[in-house]
Amino acid sequence: MSRDNKVNMPASTAGITRYFDDYKSKISIKPEVVIVLIIVVIILVLVLSAWGNSWLA
Repeated sequence: MSRDNKVNMPASTAGITRYFDDYKSKISIKPEVVIVLIIVVIILVLVLSAWGNSWLA
């Protein structure tokens, strides 16, 4: 009997836009490259904070 009064509910993802499906970037950088660049910047900041004042002054 309850089958006659069946109500269709909206999908659970209704209203949520998934942007990664809509746009594909032309520039692709691997995560490993980003991590290496971050490590290089950290080392550069540490070196400049330790000896940079004598080099630049």
